[in-house]
Amino acid sequence: MSEHQHEHNHSNVKNIKLAFFLNLSFTFIEIIGGFLTNSMAILSDALHDLGDSISLAMSWYLENYSQKGADKEFSYGYARFSLLGALINSIVLILGSIFILTKVIPRIFAPQPVHPEGMLYLAILGIIVNGIAVFKLRGGKSLNKDVVSWHLLEDVLGWVAVLIVSIVLIYKELPILDPLLSLLINLYILYNVISKLKKVLNIFLQGVPAEIDIAKLQQKVVEQSQALAVHHTHVWTLEGDKNFLSTHVIIPDQLSKAEIIGLKSKIKTLLAAEKIDHATIEIEYENEECENKNCDA
Repeated sequence: MSEHQHEHNHSNVKNIKLAFFLNLSFTFIEIIGGFLTNSMAILSDALHDLGDSISLAMSWYLENYSQKGADKEFSYGYARFSLLGALINSIVLILGSIFILTKVIPRIFAPQPVHPEGMLYLAILGIIVNGIAVFKLRGGKSLNKDVVSWHLLEDVLGWVAVLIVSIVLIYKELPILDPLLSLLINLYILYNVISKLKKVLNIFLQGVPAEIDIAKLQQKVVEQSQALAVHHTHVWTLEGDKNFLSTHVIIPDQLSKAEIIGLKSKIKTLLAAEKIDHATIEIEYENEECENKNCDA
């Protein structure tokens, strides 16, 4: 690992650490403030922030752990461990949002008075704290950082909404606005978290990355190289960033060793242009019988 990359990773860990302590500290303030103001919108966001804190804590730990190189236990390295934070955080947020919804829906039909001045002060503080955390985590490439950054950005937007509602409530008594805002926040969170969870599960289940089209990849190799055909191609991603591929390439029987080496180099260059970071290529001669039962795949 280069010195520049090492410094970049160290900076990432420091930023996640700062975001974690900011978020956790504010979560406790938010829980207390939610009860004091009797605001379900604030309590909803407090539970959301608690999920973010859990994710940040895991991200902090796994950011270091996932940097470990390949060994006899994990031949691909430990990069996929960073996905655990995204997976657990998504599940925590989904369960938390469902729990809050069970408390919010009855309040829509029986609104309770809230303390808008307290909501206003908490909203301003929430925008500042979460805004700093988003700024520190900007530019993350891993899916784990993407999930965390997205949730923190949602927090900023949620607090902007709380700020607007609190100003309205100061001048007009409409207590139903609080549970309605909480309902909207939770539905918005559920929609986005479920979308991220699907992506995480697709990676764990070794689904083909969304930006990769296997048929087009195979066609490109045949059209731009000496390969006669390409089949039995499999593509998966390690952690949402690095893509891996294995494939069988059929070549003319008369190709020399030097030509085969050149062909493999050409194919890897073509694949690299299509966001394939690591390719395993099995060469088959034109008249060779494929031993794999799934050769037609």
